[in-house]
Amino acid sequence: MAEKLGVYICSGCDIGKSLDVDSLLDTVKKGKLASICPVVKKSAVLCSPDAVTEIEADIKEAGLDGVVLCACSPRVKWDIFQFGATQVERVNLREQCVWSFREDPKVPGLLPLMAQDYVKMGVMKLSKSRIPAPEVPETNKTILVLGGGFTGLTAALEAAKLGKDVVLVEQAATLGGKAATMYKTFPMSHPYLKAEDTGIDQLIADATSNAKIKVLTSANLVSLEGAPGLYTATVNAGGEQQFAIGAVVLATGWVPGDKGFLAPMGYGSIKNVVTAAEFEAMAKAGSIVRPSDGQAPASVAFLTDVSLCTKGSTAGTADVCAPVDPLPEKAAEGEPEVSAYPDKESAKHLAYSSELTSLVALKQAGYVREKLGQSVAFVLYDHMMVPGINERYYKAAQDDAGIMLSKASITAVTEDADGGVIVAAKDTLLGADIEIKADLVVLPTAIVPVTAHEPTMNLVYRQGPGFPDLELFDGFVDSNYICFPYETRRTGVYAAGCVRQPMTLAGAKEDAAGAVLKAVQCIGSANRGVAVHPRSGDISFPVFNFQRCTQCKRCTEECPFGALDDDEKGTPKPNPTRCRRCGTCMGACPERVISFDNYNIDQIGSMIKEVYVPDDMVAGGPRVIVLVCENDAYPALDMAAFRGKSWSPFVRFVPVRCLGSVNAIWVADAVSKGVDGVIMLGCKYGPDYQCHFVKGSELCSRRKTNIAESLGRLGVEAERVEQYEVSIDEYDKVPAIIERFMTEVITKFGPNPFKGY
Repeated sequence: MAEKLGVYICSGCDIGKSLDVDSLLDTVKKGKLASICPVVKKSAVLCSPDAVTEIEADIKEAGLDGVVLCACSPRVKWDIFQFGATQVERVNLREQCVWSFREDPKVPGLLPLMAQDYVKMGVMKLSKSRIPAPEVPETNKTILVLGGGFTGLTAALEAAKLGKDVVLVEQAATLGGKAATMYKTFPMSHPYLKAEDTGIDQLIADATSNAKIKVLTSANLVSLEGAPGLYTATVNAGGEQQFAIGAVVLATGWVPGDKGFLAPMGYGSIKNVVTAAEFEAMAKAGSIVRPSDGQAPASVAFLTDVSLCTKGSTAGTADVCAPVDPLPEKAAEGEPEVSAYPDKESAKHLAYSSELTSLVALKQAGYVREKLGQSVAFVLYDHMMVPGINERYYKAAQDDAGIMLSKASITAVTEDADGGVIVAAKDTLLGADIEIKADLVVLPTAIVPVTAHEPTMNLVYRQGPGFPDLELFDGFVDSNYICFPYETRRTGVYAAGCVRQPMTLAGAKEDAAGAVLKAVQCIGSANRGVAVHPRSGDISFPVFNFQRCTQCKRCTEECPFGALDDDEKGTPKPNPTRCRRCGTCMGACPERVISFDNYNIDQIGSMIKEVYVPDDMVAGGPRVIVLVCENDAYPALDMAAFRGKSWSPFVRFVPVRCLGSVNAIWVADAVSKGVDGVIMLGCKYGPDYQCHFVKGSELCSRRKTNIAESLGRLGVEAERVEQYEVSIDEYDKVPAIIERFMTEVITKFGPNPFKGY
């Protein structure tokens, strides 16, 4: 534990104007914490070079093993306040105190009490903290790349450029993947006006001739056992081989979905209706012909949306577009694709277009003009989406007199007597319902990531061989598009290309490089005993008191990242390099046998006990503890304060790594102390979740049911404990959330019945 602390209080940024800093110093000097705080000082500007130098001198002279800096938010100037091995605790007196303070005329003197609470909480927190001693294993440096298509080949070459050995595993007998089946790709270079060669042949040549890349074709991954930096990959390539692996780049791509979904658009019943993949194969083979008679079509219609639109049946009813494919549409290069993660329970998902739907239609319309110079191409779209530099490609198509583009909602696709295809549409740019007769119609088909159908990774994990909860992402494996691209739910495995999300070859090229950099970072982190994203560089790891473990398996089952295996009795078996230090296991454990040296049950519970709770709620006001997720909710609080927002002065914020780490004992500590309510403020969960640790907020919500039962047995209203969701950009909602809780809960139920005991 930190036993000799230095406490420093800043007077700048309105703190000195609003607070009696000398009185705050006395809170530490003359209180029960004085014995562990030999140095207590104030500073006009704590972040100034002189002040930082003074702190460094105090650390050396007084032998401080920790410093408590009472100033601005820990989210700012973190680079200034670093003192080597000395632990640092930041107390947020600026944003969460003086900048957001709202005076209550009925209860004077609230601001000093608030500041005193935060200072004491900060000192107590650091006094309960140890410097973690990370496990530093001897790690493997080789990167395993699964998939020998455009993305996998690019990833392998990028890793080799960084000096890493690579094992490239391709299931097919040849390299190239879907890119090898393409005639051309979208423009990837200036002036971005014409389709160009995919470059796949050169990638294959470069990879197979690179001494650092071991290429295995007609191969599959039998199993991946271990943890980042310590993996053992068993590969079957005409016989099983084992490789010591540091990290994995997953680039297994996609497979076409069920074409039966296209039946309402004529596919399967009208011979001259084909998919974009079939059309691409024609262009690749050298001739574009009608399947019905083998003749070159004089006109080709490209439909970018897989839905049929009909008029509403009741007067005033809006027009209705009924999806052909009951699953969300997404696209990948080679054909305008539709997401088709199998959904066996519902057939009511709406299809939607993507950037690639538009681009593929433009590209293939260009094939018609290139190979059939006298033929005409029609591109009928709901929305033409060509972001960024691809706008130039779209304008080039507009300038081609042989390509007609129009917004159109397709109402019917039927066959004419001579084998032609009639496409009926409404809401066109012409302003009228129209019918277009084409010799050939091209429809999008479905892209299904390989991971939607098979485990792919064959992980030897207690939690199973594949990735969990893929249905949340239509089968794609990226666990958080917004915050951590390339990351999957299994630490050390990074997705790239169309197994992650639909993208162009240009996008896949960047994706491959990004995933490789993540893999290299992961290996480096494992080699230093520190965490990867999102707590990158964190040297802590869970510590288990196995003597008290009841083998309930909650920690192993609730860990979002599969960091824990277990033995035949159910005792947890930690894998430190898999761990992302969220603390979900700590929150799950009913016996409180899991902790971190610098984040533990006793630490947060002791902080809560430092909050002053008046015996008389009328005279002294209520008290509410807010357990705040450090990833979205805490930044939202800071942003609200930056913008002049304020909230009740009766709340005290306690930052936590994730709501998944919240242990029920903290709520019990608060209630038994007389605290009138507890708010758990975290990220959104569900299909559109924002949780950095994937399931933290969701798990906390489930546990809240157990907390409610415990409060009920104590005669305390369950409503006194509530969980709210807030994303980082919803800072303006935070004051209203707190105000609603104070009004609807605290005012309604009155003082905690335990108050005064």
